[in-house]
This record gives sequence, structure tokens and C-alpha cells, in this order.
Amino acid sequence: MRERFYRFMQGRYGNDRFNQFLMGAAMVFLIISIFGPNIFYLLALGLMVYAYYRMFSRKVYSRSAENQWYLKKESQVRSFFLGKKKEFAQRKTHRIFKCPNCKQKIRVPRGHGRVEITCRKCGNRFIKNT
Repeated sequence: MRERFYRFMQGRYGNDRFNQFLMGAAMVFLIISIFGPNIFYLLALGLMVYAYYRMFSRKVYSRSAENQWYLKKESQVRSFFLGKKKEFAQRKTHRIFKCPNCKQKIRVPRGHGRVEITCRKCGNRFIKNT
């Protein structure tokens, strides 16, 4: 039986991170559909069908390109939240200001009173309380 399955899957794409995300989202929609409207059930069903289509597809190059697109978006989301986590960890020792001219973030130590801040990107000067 195992060998038969291996032969069946030979040349097919299989599972990847995008499929794992699709299946996780389908499970969340299934749980929501228990308490909410039936549209979530249909969304979950559609996601599962698409995930299995991707898994059994023989168009390996296309499925790989989709996975690379997903990984790029996931990396952007992870880096955004990692930056917010770092900002939150430094909140006791530093204040973060945005330059009014170019919107560049500038980190200034706390407890220095009124300071004149010079933006390194555009050279704009502004005064803030730390």
C-alpha cells in the first residue's frame, strides 16, 4: 500500500508552507462556521479543495512560484511584527520619533528633557521632549 502511494505521488508537488497555511485557515473557518453563518463553511471547503489541488498538481514550477510568493509575504509580516516587538522592548530606555519632513524613524534616549533632533536622512531639525 505504501509503495502504491509513493508511485501515485511521484511527479506531484506535495505539501509546502502555503498548503499548511491554507489548511490552517480552512480549519479556522470551519470552527467559525459552527457558530456563525454558513459562508464560512463554503470558504473552508473552497480552501481545502484548493490545497488538495495544489498538493496533487503536476505543475511543480507553478506551485513552487506560488509558495515563493507566499513565503515573501509571510516574511514581510514577520519582520513587521519583529520590528514592533523590538520597539516595545526598548520603550523604557528610548523614545522613537518620526521626522516631520521625511517620516524617518529616529530613536532618542529617554530622560534628556527637550532636545533638538537632526534627521540623518534629510537633515531636518526639530525639537521634542524625551
